[in-house]
Amino acid sequence: MRIFLTGATGVIGRRVVPLFAAGGHDVTAVVRSPEKAPAFMRSGARQTVSLDLFDEKAVRRALAGHDVVVNLATHVPHTATRMFLPGAWRENDRLRHLASRLLAGVALDLGVQRFVQESFALAYGDHGANWIDESAPLMPERYNKTVLDAERSAQLVSGRGRTGVALRFAAFYGPDSPLLHGMINMVQHGVVPIVGSPDAYIPMVSHHDAATATVTALDLPAGAYNVVDDEPLTHREFADTLATAVGARRPRLPPEWLTVVGGSVARTMARSLRVANTKLRASGWEPKFPSVREGWNEAVRGAMKLRRTDGGRLFPSEPHQSR
Repeated sequence: MRIFLTGATGVIGRRVVPLFAAGGHDVTAVVRSPEKAPAFMRSGARQTVSLDLFDEKAVRRALAGHDVVVNLATHVPHTATRMFLPGAWRENDRLRHLASRLLAGVALDLGVQRFVQESFALAYGDHGANWIDESAPLMPERYNKTVLDAERSAQLVSGRGRTGVALRFAAFYGPDSPLLHGMINMVQHGVVPIVGSPDAYIPMVSHHDAATATVTALDLPAGAYNVVDDEPLTHREFADTLATAVGARRPRLPPEWLTVVGGSVARTMARSLRVANTKLRASGWEPKFPSVREGWNEAVRGAMKLRRTDGGRLFPSEPHQSR
């Protein structure tokens, strides 16, 4: 198949390109700047294109002749601090509201048969200790309400007789995540930036497992799928297992009253979301890491190695990238 991939420079996109290529697919990778093109050609992309995802004429030219659109384009703040700043999510909203709709509409016009759209599992409402499957309604907070627009784009494609798939990704982690680097710093200083009850559940998925789920989406029936590991941990377990991987003492969790002053981002983080992956697993997908309990060690080792080779710096901001 000929696959048109947006968000190729993100932490999931750059893992998906070689996986698609290994499956025999021709990949067009949308990159933000031309200097990134050679790396993607080496990783298996048939071609790269620098593209304004809000320019309908340019999108139409670039998308012609493709069988599948995989839209992973997001613009997520790189640090926990930036997430709370005014306007931090504005570009992400534009991508989910405008770019996803434009891509879906052009895809339909050009005869594209499958449209895969990134979505967000943390948009479910708080369910305490109960498991959450795809039948539960999404209840996003103000800062991420456009996740509903993104899913409507996939539904639009399905409604026209094609296949629209929404991948409801959990929170990502991996060695090249600036957010993980920030959390390592904080854990080394005895705190972890997760607000809410220590008993609340947080759904996670490794970069690797999110990428393999994206490949699986090429064969899934239309609909929404939770992309999450097998065992969401509580906030307390999340913090303690990360500290163990880092080699730090048991960290403190922020006081629960910070949820009140932290706005809609904090309210989302504070939810208890024991999200189930049963539907996706039924397709044959299986996570490499059943939970962060197993995944932290590899992610932290990789992060520390990257720090040594990068002079201890965090990664620069990269627009249009998946979390």
